[in-house]
Amino acid sequence: MSSVGRGSISVVSYNVHRCFGADRKYDPPRTANVLAMIDADIVGLQEVDVRLDFGGKSQLEYLSDRLGLAIAARPRLDHARFGNALLTRLPVSTVRQLDLGGWSEERRTAIEAEIRQGETSFSVLVVHLGLERGERSVQVRRLLDGLSGADLPMIVMGDVNEWWPNGALSSLNRRFGAALAPRTFPSRFPILRLDRIWVWPPAGLQRYSVFASPTARIASDHLPVRAEVDWSVPISRKQSNKRIV
Repeated sequence: MSSVGRGSISVVSYNVHRCFGADRKYDPPRTANVLAMIDADIVGLQEVDVRLDFGGKSQLEYLSDRLGLAIAARPRLDHARFGNALLTRLPVSTVRQLDLGGWSEERRTAIEAEIRQGETSFSVLVVHLGLERGERSVQVRRLLDGLSGADLPMIVMGDVNEWWPNGALSSLNRRFGAALAPRTFPSRFPILRLDRIWVWPPAGLQRYSVFASPTARIASDHLPVRAEVDWSVPISRKQSNKRIV
């Protein structure tokens, strides 16, 4: 396998629940504190509210400034009041929004971005699938059919609203390999495995974990999942699993 990039990339996927915590308090600084402790190069967010602000800035701009990360993509205002966003400290070549549709007024979209690390490029997708099982299957099919960077290494992350191994997850696992799935929801006493990160080729996955600090357990109804990716280290999937922390 050819070497991709130089050094590892840290990523996190986090459903921030509009910065409302498990205690129902609106607290963007608390959300920012959780993400600052993780200190990822690439941050995929779900449920960022475009109508709420903090300190005279939009919710997303506040998080961007606190973390020192650039906003690569925002929620689409024509679809819903909240949605996906992408923050990163790495250079971004292209960004586009994929319309995944939906069975309710809340239409779902996915972010697809081409990001550079040194002289190499890879794709990052941020998704948030619907609540109905059949809806999720349709959305995954649209997602896979709409990929433009299929020839690049890829990171797919988000809240998939699915915990059974069949259905929508089976299609994603066939395409990208079976994602590891720690329990992330509800954050205080997690039972369901709703939040995932896929890495393709899978050998690039070096570490994978759920971030469950005391603050993270109340900052949102989901816990964030994080991964360390390095495609320049050609290890087997079996070896990769042993290095998860």
